[in-house]
Amino acid sequence: MSGIDIDKAIATAVKTGKVYFGANSAIQSAKTGRAKMIIIASNCPKEIRSDLEYYCKLSRIPLIVFRGTSTDLAMICGKPFVVSALTIREPGDSEILRLVEATETEAESSGGSE
Repeated sequence: MSGIDIDKAIATAVKTGKVYFGANSAIQSAKTGRAKMIIIASNCPKEIRSDLEYYCKLSRIPLIVFRGTSTDLAMICGKPFVVSALTIREPGDSEILRLVEATETEAESSGGSE
């Protein structure tokens, strides 16, 4: 999955879906299993990242580490504040959930053939 695809998918999800911003909201959604996906910035604080990794694993929610910083993520979302984590509850018109499924399938199929 290219960076441009995921950027476009995030922007579309923010415009047309139900997306919550902030680490506390992401952790709460991961604990309750209400999120469809959680995206964190590459510079997300370690404590928050490890909490999210743990709760996402328990709730089987996909966790994406965005390649850019929280400022880059905010720019894509069109927000005037930094975004270290965002929760996608409803993807709207976005293809983001399909992009992630395709990436996971590619990783599984290429991982076993070596």
